[in-house]
Amino acid sequence: MAVYPIEIFSHFLGNRIVFDYFVIDCMNFRLLRFFQVEAKFKILGSSSSGNAALLRTADSNILIDAGLSGKKLKFLLSLEGLEMEELDAVFLTHEHSDHSAGIRGLSRYMNLPIFANRDTIEAIQPKLPRRPNWKRFDTGEPFKFKEFKVHPFSVPHDAYDPVGFYFEWGKGDLFDPPSSLAWVTDLGFVPTLVKERIRQASILVIEANHCTEMLEKDEKRPWSLKQRIRGRHGHLSNQTTFELLESMENACWREIFLMHLSQDCNDVNLVREHFSKLSGQGKRFSTYVIDPATAQAVGV
Repeated sequence: MAVYPIEIFSHFLGNRIVFDYFVIDCMNFRLLRFFQVEAKFKILGSSSSGNAALLRTADSNILIDAGLSGKKLKFLLSLEGLEMEELDAVFLTHEHSDHSAGIRGLSRYMNLPIFANRDTIEAIQPKLPRRPNWKRFDTGEPFKFKEFKVHPFSVPHDAYDPVGFYFEWGKGDLFDPPSSLAWVTDLGFVPTLVKERIRQASILVIEANHCTEMLEKDEKRPWSLKQRIRGRHGHLSNQTTFELLESMENACWREIFLMHLSQDCNDVNLVREHFSKLSGQGKRFSTYVIDPATAQAVGV
């Protein structure tokens, strides 16, 4: 008897990403079993005030970036039914405080591995009262952590050695199919290698930082800061991110999360309207905008 798993669809329910599968007897055209594979993905903070996200699988709880205070992270994790001691690891993209401020508090948990590259560690460590359980990786070199294969890749941003992450997990068998997540924030443009990681991901987290017109009109930011934001080592605008996603052929996305919105130079409803025009939106994938004020995912 030849049987095959066939994915029907995926959907975002609360903070859960659920993948629905059937097992089919292809000889007799019978449904043998329906099952769901669940990953829990929750963005805890998404703005220039702090970025962090929790990825939970059946076997692991990992934090991607830690740009909120240790006290705030502890509270937000408790809302997810998780104690700090239950975290398995933290993965840092770069040293800017809106991605790493929580390391001071997390350094008290000496058994908690904190993954970062050499330059990021060297930039953060002098500001800390103690040495965390650093686990150094080399940018561009994949490594294993528990069930994850982690690909840290270079991104263009004004930090010492900023990276994005591409996580793969799942055994690839009938009841544990492969899944992947790409985390790409804080970059001024998108190199070819980054495009490929974006294309491969089933869950894509990417920034839509600012509206160009709102940035131009903003009176709080000096001209030099505006130049930095829109430069090749700054941040992606709504239009740049939209054009990138629209240009990607044969992408594997099931879910797209647009995050790191500027609270002054962007607007959730503006982003929702803009990205509702994406080819494939609502058919091949679903798109969510992360409100910078609440970190809640708002559907496009």
